[in-house]
Amino acid sequence: MALRVLSATLLTVPKLHSSKKRDGFSEARVSLSSSIPRVSGRIGSIRCQALGEGSVDGIVYQGTYGPWTVDSSDVREMARVILYRSGLVTAAASFVVAASASFLPENSLLSNVVNENLNSLYVLGAGGLGLSLYLIHIYVTEIKRTLQALWALGVVGSLATYTSLAQPTGQNLIQYVVANPMAVWFVGPLFAALTGLVFKEGPLKIVDYVKKLVSALQKIFRRVRRLREQNGVSLCYGKLEAGILTFIIPTILLGHLTGVMDDGVKLTLLASWMALFVIFAARKFTQPIKDDIGDKSVFIFNALPDEEKKALIEKLQQEKLKNLD
Repeated sequence: MALRVLSATLLTVPKLHSSKKRDGFSEARVSLSSSIPRVSGRIGSIRCQALGEGSVDGIVYQGTYGPWTVDSSDVREMARVILYRSGLVTAAASFVVAASASFLPENSLLSNVVNENLNSLYVLGAGGLGLSLYLIHIYVTEIKRTLQALWALGVVGSLATYTSLAQPTGQNLIQYVVANPMAVWFVGPLFAALTGLVFKEGPLKIVDYVKKLVSALQKIFRRVRRLREQNGVSLCYGKLEAGILTFIIPTILLGHLTGVMDDGVKLTLLASWMALFVIFAARKFTQPIKDDIGDKSVFIFNALPDEEKKALIEKLQQEKLKNLD
């Protein structure tokens, strides 16, 4: 990546060297031109490998650890973002079509067509979700790997349920899960991965919208937000529909598994899930590409040695205190 570094406050210039790829970005290692003890606190802002010669949109974004731009070398990342969003649309469209069978008149032509293709729709939706989880940009790699593992576990569980339980009884997978709530244990991880994905997009910034309904969870959200700020990790864009989906998806699955939810409530929640999922997927294409590329300064920061991370955080805290004065 052809890079140029910016910093208004820099006194000692870090040199960035690209190394192996991680999550689609070139990792960078910052080598300070003098050792940390010798610079006596005169460590400048991180000069993200993120500032290229030619910004695609002409905008310099202020990241958590320094300014960055979307440049011509990010074309590959733009393609990944488009594929990521396309996977979401595929998953949403497949889910909505499959779920519509619950609201269509029985034995109608459309209902029969949908019911005959439920397995194909399930595979298509799971594939779209898998593509998005493969391409998703999450700053904490462990979270990304966990979501991918849940997806894989759900796919294996779904395949095992279909071949061993549903197919022998002449049912498709979805019909079997609806008739046998305990099967949620096998397919559930797939939807847990979906819940994690929508959580990444929404709830931490929309607590104010739902605090009256989830007041018991407010302390937990505050702690998560505090940890996020301390570690420079941002997980969401504050989308209301994403935040609501984070609660609806596990609620309907757990309600079906435990049997404590009647069909009327399940259908209401299912309709809400359908509508919100469509809105969620559609809005991804009105969102700036840079949002799904992510704060490139965080990726650079995560690649730094621990000693340089600590020094940089101290410098940023000093700058913050100066600004407050």
